[in-house]
Amino acid sequence: MARGSTRPTSRDVAQAAGVSQAAVSLVLGDKWRGRVSEATAERVREAARDLGYRPNLAARNLRLGRTRTVLLVVPALTTEFFAGVYTGAARVAAEHGFGVVLYPSPEGVGPARDPFASAQAALDGVIASSMAADALTAIRGDQLPLVMLDSDPEGSLGAATVNLDIADGVRQVAEHLLSLGHRRFLHLAADVPSWTFEVRARELASRLRDVPGTSVRTTRAPISIEGAVTATEAALSLPGPRPTALVCDDDKLAAGAYKAVRRLGLRVPDDVSVTGLDDLALATAIDPELTTVRLDAELFGERGMRALLAVMEGRAPEGGDIPVQLVVRGSTAPPGLP
Repeated sequence: MARGSTRPTSRDVAQAAGVSQAAVSLVLGDKWRGRVSEATAERVREAARDLGYRPNLAARNLRLGRTRTVLLVVPALTTEFFAGVYTGAARVAAEHGFGVVLYPSPEGVGPARDPFASAQAALDGVIASSMAADALTAIRGDQLPLVMLDSDPEGSLGAATVNLDIADGVRQVAEHLLSLGHRRFLHLAADVPSWTFEVRARELASRLRDVPGTSVRTTRAPISIEGAVTATEAALSLPGPRPTALVCDDDKLAAGAYKAVRRLGLRVPDDVSVTGLDDLALATAIDPELTTVRLDAELFGERGMRALLAVMEGRAPEGGDIPVQLVVRGSTAPPGLP
């Protein structure tokens, strides 16, 4: 017996059984009746069992053009947001006979190991968040039909991009806080090199720049409760007039900001108003409930999957960003006395 690799091949099975590879394909594909004898079929099956041979279904399906599998590459699953994206994508995929494999980049951002012997041999297409874009190189996903989520349309790796209207969400937050009378702002920014967070910083600075008498400081933190506590406590302890409004890049950062505010003996919203972005479950679990921007994660996933189907079929995907909505709750109020 000659093995071409550590994994036995159909050629190995054919040599062990003393038949052609075509006969092996017929027997293991259950299409042998009337074409090879029962004795030959049994000899092939026995050789396959002895060698531990398993057909490479992914490669066979790729040749037939029907893997019907899509990879969804996201940052590490640290919030339920990306679970919602998966739910939406999987729902649309199922309607079209596709399955979705969820692949969280192990470090949240940055390169990831290839979960497949070859992504190209196992997948029909890829949907990827810009926060996990570096993982695409490792899995060679950029060589497949690709749709990017939360990605700069001008510099996207993908054949199409699908975005939430994050810029409008930030504008809604700024308008709300300005209308309450806030003029001293602290931006608690996610310390993540991603286009979506660059948009948040740019839009907030742009909107506040248009209003005389406003100021904004920026402090960065990893997307974690502990990181947000440390960064917020340090920023609010700096000398000079204290910010009256704290704009957080996401709800998890806002939850950490709450803890920092309380550690400093201050109150939300009496001393500091706080806003988030995402409208995760924790937005209504903390007290007071968080004013934040609601992002429709499931619709995001649905639109991403519909765009990928369009790309694979050579059609133009639906255009336009997905609208977002400010949800005003108890964490914002007019600023107190200096």
